[in-house]
Amino acid sequence: MYHLFLLALLAAPAISPAADIDAGRDWQPGDHHVHSEWSVDWDRSTTPPTPIRGGDSSYSRTRNAEQARHFGLRWMVHTDHGGPGHSAVTRDHAYPALLLARQAVPEVIQFNGMEFDVPAGEHASLIIAPGPQEGEQLFAIERDYSRGEPLQDGSRDTHQHMLDALAHMRELRPLPLMLINHPSRTATGVGQWGEVEPAELTAWHDAAPQVLVGMEGAPGHQATRTERGLYRNAAAPTFGGFDQMTTQVGGVWDQMLAAGTRFWITASSDSHVNVRDGGSDFDPGEYSKTYVWARPEADDILSGVRAGRMFAVTGDLIDALELTVQAADGSGAVGRMGDSLTLAAGTPMRVELRVRAPEGANAAGQHPALQQLQLIVGSGDGKAPQMQTRRFTAKEWQQDGAWYQVSWQLPAPAGGGFVRARGSNTDEPTPLADIKGEGPWQDLWFHSNPVFISR
Repeated sequence: MYHLFLLALLAAPAISPAADIDAGRDWQPGDHHVHSEWSVDWDRSTTPPTPIRGGDSSYSRTRNAEQARHFGLRWMVHTDHGGPGHSAVTRDHAYPALLLARQAVPEVIQFNGMEFDVPAGEHASLIIAPGPQEGEQLFAIERDYSRGEPLQDGSRDTHQHMLDALAHMRELRPLPLMLINHPSRTATGVGQWGEVEPAELTAWHDAAPQVLVGMEGAPGHQATRTERGLYRNAAAPTFGGFDQMTTQVGGVWDQMLAAGTRFWITASSDSHVNVRDGGSDFDPGEYSKTYVWARPEADDILSGVRAGRMFAVTGDLIDALELTVQAADGSGAVGRMGDSLTLAAGTPMRVELRVRAPEGANAAGQHPALQQLQLIVGSGDGKAPQMQTRRFTAKEWQQDGAWYQVSWQLPAPAGGGFVRARGSNTDEPTPLADIKGEGPWQDLWFHSNPVFISR
């Protein structure tokens, strides 16, 4: 059902090929950005600087995995900060701690990774596929390419060094994954970029399109009531807990999608210190989740992330999402998240969205109620995409138990395009700028990844 598996589909027996592709798959909730005691501080009075265990977080990797299990996650990535010579900390301390955490919490699929210091950028979640080389693979990438690794600040802070890093990673087997973290946190205003610029996202993705596949749509650090997401510039806040690149209809993400760029969004905790312990964070899975359509296996979860079979949500607003596009007469293929569906220009198409409300309460003890669902269609060359949005409220959707369903029939975009969806427990037609004092549990959103339309 998803294009990455078409070759396997053609090679499979004729009996029930669709079932073969999705056999055993379900929505697997996870978190790709979690810190532990191996996000060290540094004693810079020594040469080289001496790592100080627990500098940025006092939690063990086992504790983080236990919390992930408690809050219903099926997978997570351990992503500690780098720094001068940190690759040795990764190899000698963080990786052995990961092995212990896997033994202690086998119910959670745990990936080796780090918060990579991006040359000429800020940070990214680097995710390593499990296997016999996973420890050495991460060590070598950090040692040779992380901006923070050298003793000389700025010596790797070039666009070319990031391209060299991506060139190295795209040749590795199995392939690692990378997701840009909190892309607009250093922005100086709406549409005024800081350390991460839209052109860089495109260039990095183009350099290794199967490695650097997306960005945090919803950054972590959501528990603080001062600067949500630690987006400290009031002129460039988050919007409904999501980054401005994601939430602005016709903005950066939509421009990339309209140009046909296969670039996805996620949600993460960026957990350092929980709000209960005086920090500004939620535990893994406590507030934000990235759901991936996959089997409960490490390789298939990474495949789902790479292919865009996922959605991002806060506050357990929903726990399942089906977004489909098909010719309105029911003929031909069905496109789902991450797919590219071919439809002739002007062909009537039917867009359908189904989402499911969780049975249990969220971590705040609430059962958040959907107030709206939105379908968003974009088309154009990516520079100034033409956008259409249709908003649905309770009077317009169909409800079947925990499932909510809406549909929209409209002509397929003449030059190709995409369809995505979002929804909220608020009645804001578009996510509003987050302000100090706002409670994150009262402002929940989900965002899907897109279905592409080609011709």
